[in-house]
Amino acid sequence: MADLAKEMFLRSLAEPFKTKVVETVRLPDRADRTRLLAEAFYSPAYMNSADVCIDLVTDSGTGAMSDEQWSALMRGDEAYVRSRSFLAFESTVQEVCGFRHVIPTHQGRAAENIVMELLLKPGDIVLSNTHFDTTKAHVEHRGATAIDLVCDRLWRFQEPHPFKGNVDLERLELALKRYHDRVRLIVVTVLNNMACSSPVSMENIRETRSLAKQYDIPLFLDACRFAENAYFIKARETGYETKSIPDIVSEMMSYADGCWMSAKKDALVNIGGFIATNDQDFARRCQEKLVLYEGFYTYGGLARRDLEAIAVGLREGTDEDYLAHRTSLVAYLGDRMEEAGLVVSKPTGGSGVFVDVQALYPHLGPEKLPGIALFSDFYIEGGIRVGAAPFSMLTLSSQGEIAERIFQFARFAIPRRVYGKAHMDYVAEVARVVKAKASLSAGYRLVEKPLVLGHFFAKFAPRG
Repeated sequence: MADLAKEMFLRSLAEPFKTKVVETVRLPDRADRTRLLAEAFYSPAYMNSADVCIDLVTDSGTGAMSDEQWSALMRGDEAYVRSRSFLAFESTVQEVCGFRHVIPTHQGRAAENIVMELLLKPGDIVLSNTHFDTTKAHVEHRGATAIDLVCDRLWRFQEPHPFKGNVDLERLELALKRYHDRVRLIVVTVLNNMACSSPVSMENIRETRSLAKQYDIPLFLDACRFAENAYFIKARETGYETKSIPDIVSEMMSYADGCWMSAKKDALVNIGGFIATNDQDFARRCQEKLVLYEGFYTYGGLARRDLEAIAVGLREGTDEDYLAHRTSLVAYLGDRMEEAGLVVSKPTGGSGVFVDVQALYPHLGPEKLPGIALFSDFYIEGGIRVGAAPFSMLTLSSQGEIAERIFQFARFAIPRRVYGKAHMDYVAEVARVVKAKASLSAGYRLVEKPLVLGHFFAKFAPRG
């Protein structure tokens, strides 16, 4: 018999936790917001967090840790070599992810740096559903090419599909046939964050593995949101309705030769990451690079107490009740944003709500930076910070030619266990105001942009 009380609890979006510590937020008045926006060069990257009321620029490292995690910090064994904290961390990653060898790093991009240095050389190719921005930067830093093979349904925001994050298997096979002598690595990002945080189906991971094996190319998972991906598999993929989240995670990982993870997402911590693999020789080479760049192989640039917090967070992050609440909160904001008149990628994914900026500002061409217009308008109207830089990817045409494509979206990334339903209602009300005034925007112009990860450092100014 169904548990009616539990169903009502989940439907209400009641948080599956209690608040023990609070942080005061403030909303600067409109005149101050106008000044602060100009002082920040109209960029979310230069905006001070103290001047932000609701911060939705990223879900990375911005979550709230639990009482168990804070208690774990106090248990930290700060021994340099093979501390108790490392052993707790190692055994938890081994149990959750299923890989024998675990290499801690201070965050995900440190793991990417090591993996790409070991596997790539100039002229190589890495294939993925989509590379996250730092992943792409590390590939290019090695003189290699990052090609994104996400399915075309991604571009159709309002067309629902349960797994918009899937690898386009036809394009993958085409790329392997045409460039197999240059392809050194296949990466499946779960969830596929740059594809509107949409999940990847188990069937798609399995078929990708089959193609990788056929061409003898290693397959790695970018696993920073692996638990959310597993939850969506359970909720949306036939045959997984009754399986547990740990069992689904175990199957996902079984198709990969290894993974790396930014623990700042689904491990619910503010810092940390790791590489995991069954390949002993590769693991040793990772450890050698780790000692050179990060720290000894049993702490990887982290305080050992942080390893304790990750160990607890990995278990909390795979709790089904927590995942049901988190994904439902994202879906709730998506529905409210849609009611406000914005075009939202459907169905919503895990990390946040993705909005079609071109649909909101149809009068602004790409050169007038509609994404920066959206960020600026949300800050002016409500003190809300969102990420809205255009994303450039290299993909394949139907003939196998490499071509650039620009994807315009705004990401309203929701930090884990930080905001509640009332905060989402406020964001939606601000969205209604922004929608009503969007046609008045003259757009923005680029003032400064460096070559590497330019969206982190670019500066802008209003047009007109």
